[in-house]
Amino acid sequence: MSKKGYILMENGNKIEFELYPEAAPNTVANFEKLANEDFYDGLTFHRVIDGFVSQGGCPRGNGTGNAGYTIKCETAGNPHKHEAGSLSMAHAGKDTGSCQFFIVHEPQPHLNGVHTVFGRVTSGLEHAKAMRNGDVMKEVKVETEG
Repeated sequence: MSKKGYILMENGNKIEFELYPEAAPNTVANFEKLANEDFYDGLTFHRVIDGFVSQGGCPRGNGTGNAGYTIKCETAGNPHKHEAGSLSMAHAGKDTGSCQFFIVHEPQPHLNGVHTVFGRVTSGLEHAKAMRNGDVMKEVKVETEG
C-alpha cells in the first residue's frame, strides 16, 4: 500500500507528495493522523529560507508549538536522504518532533541522520520553493492507495 497526499495552499497552489511508511512508520502515521484530522488546515509555513527549506505545521505560527506530544526520530536504518523535495520532520532536538515538518529545496546532507525523512514531493516543488513566510495551508490530506 502506498500513501499519497497533498498540501493545498490558500493561494491555490498544490503540492503533491508520497510518504515512506516502510522507512518511517510512526512519523508517517503521525503526519497522516494530523492531516486527516484537519490539524494543518489554516496553519502557515512560518520558516521559509530560499534554497534551504519551507517549514510549517506550527499551531503557534512561530516555530515553538507542537501537537501536545512528541514522537521519536526514525533516522536509524532510514535509507532516505535530504534531497530536493524531501519531506522531513522538524524538531528541537532528538525525539522532540511533533507536528512541524519541512520541504527541502536543495540537497541538505548535513540533515541526514538528524531529521526523519518521511516522504517526498512528487509535484509542485516549485510552489514550495516560491513560498514566503506566512503562506497558509488551506488543506492537507493523506490517502492510502492499493
